[in-house]
Amino acid sequence: MHSIDLNADLGEGLGPWLMGDDEALLEVVSSANVATGFHAGDPSIMRRTCRQAAQRGVAIGAHVAYRDLHGFGRRAMDIAPEELAADVLYQVSALEGIARAEGAEVAYCKPHGALYNTIARDEGQAQATAEALAAFRPGLRVLGLPATPWQAAAEAAGLRFVAEAFADRAYTPEGLLVSRQQPGSVLHDVELITARCVAMATGQPVADVEGGQITLSPGSICVHGDTPGAVEIARSVRGALEENGITVEPFSSPASAAGTAS
Repeated sequence: MHSIDLNADLGEGLGPWLMGDDEALLEVVSSANVATGFHAGDPSIMRRTCRQAAQRGVAIGAHVAYRDLHGFGRRAMDIAPEELAADVLYQVSALEGIARAEGAEVAYCKPHGALYNTIARDEGQAQATAEALAAFRPGLRVLGLPATPWQAAAEAAGLRFVAEAFADRAYTPEGLLVSRQQPGSVLHDVELITARCVAMATGQPVADVEGGQITLSPGSICVHGDTPGAVEIARSVRGALEENGITVEPFSSPASAAGTAS
Protein backbone atom coordinates (compact mmCIF):
# COMPACT_ATOMS: atom_id res chain seq x y z
CA MET A 1 0.00 0.00 0.00
CA HIS A 2 1.27 3.44 -0.93
CA SER A 3 2.15 5.71 2.00
CA ILE A 4 3.07 9.33 2.53
CA ASP A 5 4.05 11.54 5.43
CA LEU A 6 2.19 14.64 6.60
CA ASN A 7 4.33 17.18 8.45
CA ALA A 8 3.54 20.47 10.18
CA ASP A 9 5.62 23.29 11.66
CA LEU A 10 4.92 23.21 15.39
CA GLY A 11 6.16 24.75 18.64
CA GLU A 12 6.33 28.17 16.99
CA GLY A 13 5.19 30.18 19.98
CA LEU A 14 7.41 32.16 22.34
CA GLY A 15 6.92 32.49 26.08
CA PRO A 16 3.21 33.02 26.79
CA TRP A 17 2.42 33.61 23.09
CA LEU A 18 1.25 30.56 21.15
CA MET A 19 1.08 29.96 17.40
CA GLY A 20 -1.60 27.63 16.08
CA ASP A 21 -3.27 24.60 17.64
CA ASP A 22 -0.35 22.22 18.05
CA GLU A 23 -2.25 19.61 20.05
CA ALA A 24 -4.97 19.30 17.41
CA LEU A 25 -2.43 19.08 14.58
CA LEU A 26 -0.49 16.39 16.43
CA GLU A 27 -3.60 14.22 16.21
CA VAL A 28 -3.48 14.47 12.41
CA VAL A 29 0.12 14.73 11.18
CA SER A 30 2.80 12.04 11.28
CA SER A 31 5.86 14.31 11.61
CA ALA A 32 6.39 17.47 13.67
CA ASN A 33 8.89 20.14 12.62
CA VAL A 34 9.72 21.60 16.03
CA ALA A 35 10.98 25.18 16.16
CA THR A 36 14.41 25.29 17.75
CA GLY A 37 14.49 28.80 19.21
CA PHE A 38 16.01 30.89 16.43
CA HIS A 39 12.84 31.92 14.56
CA ALA A 40 10.36 30.85 17.26
CA GLY A 41 10.09 28.48 20.18
CA ASP A 42 11.84 28.34 23.53
CA PRO A 43 13.04 25.48 25.78
CA SER A 44 9.69 25.06 27.53
CA ILE A 45 7.73 24.99 24.29
CA MET A 46 10.27 22.66 22.69
CA ARG A 47 9.97 20.21 25.57
CA ARG A 48 6.18 20.33 25.63
CA THR A 49 5.97 19.79 21.88
CA CYS A 50 8.42 16.88 21.99
CA ARG A 51 6.50 15.29 24.85
CA GLN A 52 3.17 15.56 23.04
CA ALA A 53 4.65 14.26 19.79
CA ALA A 54 6.30 11.30 21.51
CA GLN A 55 3.04 10.40 23.25
CA ARG A 56 1.30 10.20 19.88
CA GLY A 57 4.04 8.41 17.96
CA VAL A 58 4.68 11.47 15.81
CA ALA A 59 8.23 11.78 14.46
CA ILE A 60 10.23 14.78 15.70
CA GLY A 61 12.21 16.95 13.31
CA ALA A 62 14.44 19.95 13.96
CA HIS A 63 13.03 23.07 12.30
CA VAL A 64 16.30 25.02 12.18
CA ALA A 65 16.40 28.63 11.00
CA TYR A 66 18.33 31.84 10.74
CA ARG A 67 18.71 33.73 14.03
CA ASP A 68 15.72 35.96 13.32
CA LEU A 69 13.01 36.08 16.01
CA HIS A 70 11.62 39.44 14.91
CA GLY A 71 11.30 38.33 11.30
CA PHE A 72 10.06 34.82 12.13
CA GLY A 73 12.99 33.45 10.16
CA ARG A 74 11.56 34.69 6.89
CA ARG A 75 14.28 37.24 6.10
CA ALA A 76 17.22 36.04 4.04
CA MET A 77 20.62 36.57 5.64
CA ASP A 78 24.14 36.94 4.27
CA ILE A 79 25.91 34.76 6.80
CA ALA A 80 29.36 33.17 6.73
CA PRO A 81 29.26 29.39 6.12
CA GLU A 82 31.11 28.65 9.36
CA GLU A 83 28.62 30.71 11.38
CA LEU A 84 25.63 29.13 9.68
CA ALA A 85 26.99 25.64 10.25
CA ALA A 86 27.52 26.38 13.95
CA ASP A 87 24.01 27.83 14.29
CA VAL A 88 22.44 24.77 12.65
CA LEU A 89 24.47 22.37 14.77
CA TYR A 90 23.52 24.26 17.94
CA GLN A 91 19.81 24.13 17.17
CA VAL A 92 19.55 20.48 16.22
CA SER A 93 21.71 19.45 19.19
CA ALA A 94 19.53 21.40 21.63
CA LEU A 95 16.37 19.75 20.33
CA GLU A 96 18.00 16.33 20.47
CA GLY A 97 18.75 16.75 24.17
CA ILE A 98 15.18 17.80 24.89
CA ALA A 99 13.69 15.03 22.74
CA ARG A 100 15.79 12.40 24.53
CA ALA A 101 14.53 13.67 27.88
CA GLU A 102 11.04 12.84 26.57
CA GLY A 103 12.01 9.35 25.39
CA ALA A 104 12.40 10.27 21.71
CA GLU A 105 15.03 11.61 19.32
CA VAL A 106 15.42 13.94 16.37
CA ALA A 107 14.47 11.79 13.39
CA TYR A 108 15.10 14.39 10.68
CA CYS A 109 15.73 18.06 9.97
CA LYS A 110 13.72 20.54 7.96
CA PRO A 111 15.19 24.03 7.54
CA HIS A 112 12.68 26.84 8.02
CA GLY A 113 11.55 29.85 6.03
CA ALA A 114 14.24 31.95 4.41
CA LEU A 115 16.92 29.36 5.15
CA TYR A 116 14.82 26.70 3.41
CA ASN A 117 14.46 28.87 0.31
CA THR A 118 18.05 30.12 0.29
CA ILE A 119 19.64 26.66 0.38
CA ALA A 120 17.42 25.70 -2.55
CA ARG A 121 19.47 28.08 -4.70
CA ASP A 122 22.68 28.98 -2.79
CA GLU A 123 25.35 26.27 -2.93
CA GLY A 124 27.47 27.75 -0.14
CA GLN A 125 24.70 27.92 2.42
CA ALA A 126 23.37 24.53 1.31
CA GLN A 127 26.77 22.95 1.85
CA ALA A 128 27.23 24.59 5.27
CA THR A 129 23.82 23.35 6.43
CA ALA A 130 24.46 19.85 5.12
CA GLU A 131 27.90 19.61 6.73
CA ALA A 132 26.50 20.68 10.10
CA LEU A 133 23.76 18.05 9.99
CA ALA A 134 26.16 15.34 8.87
CA ALA A 135 28.40 16.23 11.81
CA PHE A 136 25.39 15.94 14.11
CA ARG A 137 24.38 12.52 12.79
CA PRO A 138 25.72 10.81 9.66
CA GLY A 139 22.89 9.71 7.41
CA LEU A 140 20.27 11.97 9.05
CA ARG A 141 17.11 12.38 6.99
CA VAL A 142 16.44 15.90 5.70
CA LEU A 143 13.48 17.52 3.98
CA GLY A 144 13.65 20.00 1.13
CA LEU A 145 12.82 20.98 -2.41
CA PRO A 146 14.15 18.40 -4.89
CA ALA A 147 16.49 19.05 -7.81
CA THR A 148 18.11 21.97 -5.99
CA PRO A 149 21.56 22.75 -4.54
CA TRP A 150 20.15 21.62 -1.18
CA GLN A 151 19.46 18.11 -2.44
CA ALA A 152 22.89 17.94 -4.06
CA ALA A 153 24.68 19.17 -0.92
CA ALA A 154 22.70 16.87 1.37
CA GLU A 155 23.40 13.78 -0.68
CA ALA A 156 27.08 14.72 -1.08
CA ALA A 157 27.32 14.91 2.72
CA GLY A 158 25.77 11.46 3.09
CA LEU A 159 22.40 12.71 4.35
CA ARG A 160 19.15 10.99 3.32
CA PHE A 161 17.21 13.51 1.29
CA VAL A 162 13.39 13.39 1.25
CA ALA A 163 11.47 15.47 -1.28
CA GLU A 164 8.81 17.69 0.23
CA ALA A 165 5.72 19.35 -1.21
CA PHE A 166 3.49 22.00 0.34
CA ALA A 167 -0.25 21.66 0.73
CA ASP A 168 -0.97 25.38 0.91
CA ARG A 169 1.73 27.03 -1.21
CA ALA A 170 1.83 28.01 -4.87
CA TYR A 171 4.69 26.78 -7.07
CA THR A 172 6.68 28.37 -9.87
CA PRO A 173 7.06 26.41 -13.13
CA GLU A 174 10.58 25.54 -11.91
CA GLY A 175 9.21 23.78 -8.84
CA LEU A 176 10.19 26.49 -6.35
CA LEU A 177 7.84 28.17 -3.89
CA VAL A 178 6.26 31.47 -4.90
CA SER A 179 7.50 34.22 -2.58
CA ARG A 180 5.14 35.04 0.27
CA GLN A 181 5.42 38.67 -0.83
CA GLN A 182 3.53 37.80 -4.02
CA PRO A 183 -0.28 37.61 -4.15
CA GLY A 184 -1.63 34.08 -4.32
CA SER A 185 1.47 32.53 -2.77
CA VAL A 186 -0.54 30.94 0.06
CA LEU A 187 -3.64 28.89 -0.73
CA HIS A 188 -6.68 28.91 1.55
CA ASP A 189 -9.43 26.94 -0.22
CA VAL A 190 -9.71 23.65 1.68
CA GLU A 191 -11.17 21.68 -1.24
CA LEU A 192 -8.51 22.93 -3.64
CA ILE A 193 -5.70 22.18 -1.20
CA THR A 194 -7.06 18.71 -0.51
CA ALA A 195 -7.36 17.86 -4.20
CA ARG A 196 -3.81 19.10 -4.85
CA CYS A 197 -2.43 16.94 -2.04
CA VAL A 198 -4.11 13.80 -3.36
CA ALA A 199 -2.71 14.61 -6.81
CA MET A 200 0.78 15.17 -5.41
CA ALA A 201 0.69 11.93 -3.44
CA THR A 202 -0.40 9.91 -6.47
CA GLY A 203 2.04 11.41 -8.95
CA GLN A 204 -0.53 13.52 -10.79
CA PRO A 205 0.23 17.06 -11.98
CA VAL A 206 -0.96 20.21 -10.22
CA ALA A 207 -1.23 23.75 -11.52
CA ASP A 208 1.70 26.10 -11.11
CA VAL A 209 1.33 29.84 -10.52
CA GLU A 210 1.43 30.58 -14.26
CA GLY A 211 -1.32 28.09 -15.12
CA GLY A 212 0.97 25.33 -16.35
CA GLN A 213 1.35 21.84 -14.93
CA ILE A 214 4.01 20.53 -12.58
CA THR A 215 4.35 17.00 -11.25
CA LEU A 216 5.56 16.48 -7.69
CA SER A 217 6.19 13.07 -6.12
CA PRO A 218 6.94 13.93 -2.50
CA GLY A 219 7.85 11.71 0.40
CA SER A 220 6.24 14.26 2.72
CA ILE A 221 3.59 16.97 2.42
CA CYS A 222 3.67 20.02 4.70
CA VAL A 223 0.58 21.64 6.19
CA HIS A 224 1.67 24.93 7.75
CA GLY A 225 0.57 25.23 11.36
CA ASP A 226 0.33 29.04 11.13
CA THR A 227 -2.02 29.05 8.13
CA PRO A 228 -5.58 30.09 9.08
CA GLY A 229 -7.71 26.94 9.26
CA ALA A 230 -4.64 24.70 9.49
CA VAL A 231 -6.38 22.00 11.54
CA GLU A 232 -9.34 21.85 9.16
CA ILE A 233 -6.97 21.66 6.20
CA ALA A 234 -4.88 18.91 7.79
CA ARG A 235 -7.92 16.82 8.67
CA SER A 236 -9.35 17.20 5.19
CA VAL A 237 -6.07 16.27 3.54
CA ARG A 238 -5.51 13.21 5.72
CA GLY A 239 -9.07 12.03 5.25
CA ALA A 240 -8.85 12.33 1.47
CA LEU A 241 -5.49 10.56 1.34
CA GLU A 242 -6.82 7.64 3.35
CA GLU A 243 -10.00 7.50 1.26
CA ASN A 244 -7.74 7.06 -1.76
CA GLY A 245 -5.91 4.14 -0.15
CA ILE A 246 -2.84 6.11 0.93
CA THR A 247 -1.46 5.39 4.39
CA VAL A 248 -0.22 8.39 6.40
CA GLU A 249 2.94 7.53 8.33
CA PRO A 250 6.30 9.15 9.15
CA PHE A 251 8.74 9.17 6.24
CA SER A 252 11.38 8.32 8.83
CA SER A 253 9.80 4.90 9.41
CA PRO A 254 11.62 1.97 7.74
CA ALA A 255 8.72 1.22 5.40
CA SER A 256 8.54 4.73 3.96
CA ALA A 257 10.46 5.82 0.88
CA ALA A 258 11.79 9.24 -0.04
CA GLY A 259 10.03 11.04 -2.86
CA THR A 260 11.35 12.63 -6.00
CA ALA A 261 10.10 15.36 -8.28
CA SER A 262 10.04 16.06 -11.93
